Amino acid sequence: MQTLLDHLAVAAPSLAIGADYIEHTLGVRPQPGGAHPRMGTHNLLLRLGESIYLEVIAPDPAAPPPQRPRWFELDRLAADSAPRLATWVARTDDIAAASKACGGQAGQVEPMTRGALSWRITIPADGSLPGDGVAPTLIQWDASPHPATRLDDLGCTLQALHLFHPDPAGIRATLEAIAFAGPVEIHALPADAVPYLQAHIRTPRGPRMLPAAAPA
Repeated sequence: MQTLLDHLAVAAPSLAIGADYIEHTLGVRPQPGGAHPRMGTHNLLLRLGESIYLEVIAPDPAAPPPQRPRWFELDRLAADSAPRLATWVARTDDIAAASKACGGQAGQVEPMTRGALSWRITIPADGSLPGDGVAPTLIQWDASPHPATRLDDLGCTLQALHLFHPDPAGIRATLEAIAFAGPVEIHALPADAVPYLQAHIRTPRGPRMLPAAAPA
């Protein structure tokens, strides 16, 4: 089993709000992605490397509401919520084994499609985020090449992803269990602190961080 960093997920109340947030923060605008009919969501995409990208994901107002909670805690977003770096997704070559190694905390392995793309991904039944978004969602793509190769190169590259959590040992154990390798650093927080992520990204305007600060 091999597990690598696949993509970052920015949750937003709408794609327009999410796109403005990324453009304001990184200086580039993500390109259109597609729709996820089973989840009632759609996305925008930004290439961050040959096999890494950023996804802005939001409820799709043109789609019927799904008969289940949407993924990435999107049902918890109010219309005036600020976009946030909600979680990250780790790519594996054996999602069944990786999910089992996580002890089931990643959720059920489910098939998913977006246009011509198909993959399997872990989704908790209640739409929650493993480890409050600091532990990874797992994905296994059903075909190659990686979707990031189809995206325009706008000059952005992920340098590092920092994970902040009150239980760093637990997060580290999860990553070791799934044989994860990648530019990820784990940091401890006080017991009552809110977990969060911070992505360091090289852009045409210089280095940027997403988000720029820890949650208040």
